[in-house]
Amino acid sequence: MTDIIINEDYGGFGLSDEAIEMLFKLKVWHMVKEDRDSGITIYYRDSIDESNYFDEYELERDDKELVEVVKELGERANSKYSTLKIISIPDDVKWHIGEYDGREHVAEDHRTWY
Repeated sequence: MTDIIINEDYGGFGLSDEAIEMLFKLKVWHMVKEDRDSGITIYYRDSIDESNYFDEYELERDDKELVEVVKELGERANSKYSTLKIISIPDDVKWHIGEYDGREHVAEDHRTWY
């Protein structure tokens, strides 16, 4: 089975600061944080440079470390606007993530999982 992370509520995929920090540790990435006046923390790999910006939207949703983070942290992995869920599908399925207003599902041409 393949485990895939989706956002099961409206608002969009995202990770909590705790989840991002755990992900960096599991991937053995050097983390640099930039705390903005707005209260938002921006994460970078190695140095504060736009080319090193960490964008959780670019993560493969079946990334083994991402799945481990969500399994271990549970609800604490959620961002303010996300409710993350692990979907398990057969290994041989070619899949993609579909979404409507940020609420996601895993789909194959003729099957959908929620």
